[in-house]
Amino acid sequence: MKFARLIALALLALVLAAGCSKESETLKIGAVLSVTGPASFLGEPEKNTLMMLQDDINAKGGVDGRKLEIIVYDDESDVNKCVMAAKKLLEQDKVAAVIGPSISGNTLAIMKSFGPAGVPLVSCAASEKIISPVDPWVFNTPQLDRHAVLKILQDFKKKGYSKIAIVTVSDGYGQSGRGVLQELVPAQGMTLVADEVYGPKDTDMTAQLTKIKAVNPDAIVCWGTNPGPAVVARNRVQLGITTPLYMSHGVASKKFIELAGDAAEGIVLPAGRLAIIDMVPDNHPQKAVLVAYRDMYTKKYNAPISTFGGYAWDGLQLVLNAVKAGKSAKPKDIRDNLEKTAGFPATTGLYTYTAGNHNGLDETAFVMVVIDKGDWKVAE
Repeated sequence: MKFARLIALALLALVLAAGCSKESETLKIGAVLSVTGPASFLGEPEKNTLMMLQDDINAKGGVDGRKLEIIVYDDESDVNKCVMAAKKLLEQDKVAAVIGPSISGNTLAIMKSFGPAGVPLVSCAASEKIISPVDPWVFNTPQLDRHAVLKILQDFKKKGYSKIAIVTVSDGYGQSGRGVLQELVPAQGMTLVADEVYGPKDTDMTAQLTKIKAVNPDAIVCWGTNPGPAVVARNRVQLGITTPLYMSHGVASKKFIELAGDAAEGIVLPAGRLAIIDMVPDNHPQKAVLVAYRDMYTKKYNAPISTFGGYAWDGLQLVLNAVKAGKSAKPKDIRDNLEKTAGFPATTGLYTYTAGNHNGLDETAFVMVVIDKGDWKVAE
């Protein structure tokens, strides 16, 4: 009798342990971000966003009873350090998914490691090469260069611009954008009259802009991330160039306006709705998410939100949605359920991933904005 009672107690303990096993698990998500270095304006708000979400989610009970642990490594905007960080996340930390990197070149350097490791990567970088051709294990959250270029060219058509000059940075992001511009400008019936390039560390672009001024274009498109585009903006004013200047979504943060100063006035670019929250209609499916992110971030950090922090918010929320949808935190199941995401509202847009589309957005994720009196305004 005593023995039978002991057996019953042991079985009860096993049942209770099995029932509590999920609650005792930890969901480990990795992140490689450019928290310091030249791309820190991307990586710092991305890290802040992930840490904020980790604390908030755990305070509310975790992810389906699992504690969320986000392991962030700073690649210092350096490709070699990014490669080492990714290797550590995959081989030592054994994470279920990775968010980042912040920049396209670093993403392209590590993305081929994720298929063999069987771990999904959700990049915060925008190069079309990240998701085209599709790698089954690699996704991204920013709008694509193609979406941004199409949005800009739609604006050119509306305004009657036909002679277009471009000036692009020679890194992965800039050259990806340059390739799309070279393809779509003539495809949309316009003429590319100048095609200038500058280096990521260049501090003066007067030579490139002087050449552009000589061909008298209808509009100039600068493709890059800070600080280069701010230099282009200032040099344009210094040279007395009045040709309309357009930027890419790579400068869709207040940091660009700070760096360019008065030279930012009148510059037009495609941006996500995060830049213009108060102008988004209340019935728009993104509105609640946009307000939630802004309010949470500004309260915690006493700092403005940025589009780039939004990319990290979206990446983590997409992964967590996949975990909940599949009721599994296994990397393969996360990957499979990411691919089933449909109409998911986030800060950047409404995501619909498929086996053939690992970006999940289109040009409707952008609005055209103009910098007016040091702030964003919806362009006319």
